[in-house]
Amino acid sequence: MQALRCSSCSSSGRGSVYTGQQAGVTVQCRRSVSRSRSVVAKAALQALVFDCDGVILESEDLHRRAYNATFQHFNVQCGVAGVVDWDEQFYDMLQNTVGGGKPKMRWYFNRFGWPTSSILSGQKPSTEAEQALLIDTLQDWKTDKYQEMIGSGEVEPRPGVLRLMDEARAAGLKVAVCSAATKSSVVFTLKSLLGEQRFNSLDCFLAGDDVDKKKPNPLIYQVAAQKLGVSPSDCVVVEDSTIGLEAALGAGMRCIITYTPSTKQQAFTGADIIVHELGDNVTLADLQQKPAAARDDRLVSADHIHCI
Repeated sequence: MQALRCSSCSSSGRGSVYTGQQAGVTVQCRRSVSRSRSVVAKAALQALVFDCDGVILESEDLHRRAYNATFQHFNVQCGVAGVVDWDEQFYDMLQNTVGGGKPKMRWYFNRFGWPTSSILSGQKPSTEAEQALLIDTLQDWKTDKYQEMIGSGEVEPRPGVLRLMDEARAAGLKVAVCSAATKSSVVFTLKSLLGEQRFNSLDCFLAGDDVDKKKPNPLIYQVAAQKLGVSPSDCVVVEDSTIGLEAALGAGMRCIITYTPSTKQQAFTGADIIVHELGDNVTLADLQQKPAAARDDRLVSADHIHCI
């Protein structure tokens, strides 16, 4: 077997971390990575901004199940396919394409045809007003169903979220949450997972209802910077998807990624840090530096690759 070789410094052998491409494996040696990371710039940090779904909690499958329960409840049918049912693969694609609940359904119905439902007595919406009524009714019922699932007590925050929030607050930083989801849904989720005290102490909270453009448009983060009274360049955003990353970077903010199973394969170009969870892996000291190259825990360790 040919030894793995780093294209950056021509080293090869075991016990290194690699990137690049070799036999389908992403490879770059630790020596090269360490050298690129050694050049860092101190960055001002005044605010830490969290997305909600996918960042504070792994919510993808909860949302999918709540949507499907909604479609079943209102007998939502597109053509001859029967009641609409979003499987895991389709929902992964959908949530990484369209931000926000109402835009997701509108995108789907525009693509596959507006459905019949019990909301309109078994008829398809024939006007924009009826389309809006359908979407609003479905989203309201879905939100209630989702909250019921969150309120069951079985859902916990992702590891490290509460720790980093508390450390930021103790260090005098401002803390915010910006979500594309419906406000009532996000409020219930945050109060359930963060607790009333942390939620009420947020310096800024914005939901999809508060802006007229959804991620990847940067508007929600631009508004957050204004409300926080800080420069966008002094903010770090925690996101989980390329859609959120594009919004943060478009607003002039730095961004770190805590990816989920459905977003793990995305490139995340421009992110400072890419990790599967905050856990104990990301500290405030990490966020106060702008690395010359992204720190990405998806890199394959060659300790597990046998080279000859």
